[in-house]
Amino acid sequence: MRILMVSDTYFPRVSGVASSIRSFRAGLARMGHEVHLLIPAYGVRDSVEPGIFQVSSRRIPFYPEERLMTPSGCLRIAAHLASRRYDVIHIQTPFMAHFWGCYLARRWGIPAVLSYHTYFEAYVGHYYPWIPNVLARYAIRGLSRIQCHGVHTVVVPSAAMAEVVAGYGVRTPIEVIPTGIDMPSPPGGRRAAFRALHGITPERPVLLYAGRLAPEKNLPFLLQVVARLRSALPDILLLFAGDGPIRASLESQSRRYGLSDSVRFLGYLDRDGALRDAYQAADLFVFSSLTETQGMVLLEALAARLPIVAIPALGVADLLASRQGSRGSAADPDSFGAECLAILRDPALRARLATEAGQLAARWSREAMSQRLIEVYETLVDWAQAAHCGIQER
Repeated sequence: MRILMVSDTYFPRVSGVASSIRSFRAGLARMGHEVHLLIPAYGVRDSVEPGIFQVSSRRIPFYPEERLMTPSGCLRIAAHLASRRYDVIHIQTPFMAHFWGCYLARRWGIPAVLSYHTYFEAYVGHYYPWIPNVLARYAIRGLSRIQCHGVHTVVVPSAAMAEVVAGYGVRTPIEVIPTGIDMPSPPGGRRAAFRALHGITPERPVLLYAGRLAPEKNLPFLLQVVARLRSALPDILLLFAGDGPIRASLESQSRRYGLSDSVRFLGYLDRDGALRDAYQAADLFVFSSLTETQGMVLLEALAARLPIVAIPALGVADLLASRQGSRGSAADPDSFGAECLAILRDPALRARLATEAGQLAARWSREAMSQRLIEVYETLVDWAQAAHCGIQER
């Protein structure tokens, strides 16, 4: 099968959407399918992966990491794409990619799938606080409903997001297919080397957060947790692996709370190198976001056999439901800190959770999730062919 994915964002812009696209492209390719990706140009053509088409783009004011595909760039590549005769289009984001993906699907007479990755209602208050909450919710729900009704199937990463989308009044079929994880066997990483590199003693208890440092991640909460843990574990250390718009604010807060010796900011780490080492070097993965539709870093931590403490909100609840390899906490620093302390003080419990983490991650493998996605594609293609769903000569 030949699939065209269309997205407004991809690497080098680090995000969960980009990670999801890369995971599914790799999984589908291993199954023998051809998956191309259309994205805005980021000016780094030398590092573009095979099968990716970049079109001219423009920067978005106040968001230097983002790009928006230009209509002229999309039109210029239309004939080239049409010659490849795709079987299905998979739209990954709701901006220019959605408009263009729907247009191509109609023009070519092929099914369109939409991935609804992001809980936009929870984000708008962080990035556009001047918009009244009621107005923002009304606009987001209305636009989401229109876009979901413009495709044949909507894919969401968690049961919680399926409920959210259905609650918007969406009648399009909704499929829950989380992004899969590439399982290392055995788990990679160099615990001792990473600790030595960063001057962390072997016995020091280490918490790790990995991901964007952004307002919606609820990261000041983790600083409050560390402040409480220091009374029981004076040498506790929290590592932030990632970067983003609130890094400077978090650094300032950590100094203000007197946590400079207990918190370190590592910046972005290579996913297949230093980040894997960081997972191995840590004793516990901590995650406080209330807006995640899935949380890819949680799966990465589980695959590295790193126990998790997180708040079971939205998509994260799916991973925490079994309590395998993880513990859920109420959204207050005292409860969260108590869960962390119980695991850090009990080596036997931590070892058991580490074993369970690997077992749970295996159920979310890239291969398993890619198989579920290809079944959705195949069902749509078979239906379109049987129903002669407006398929035209291309």
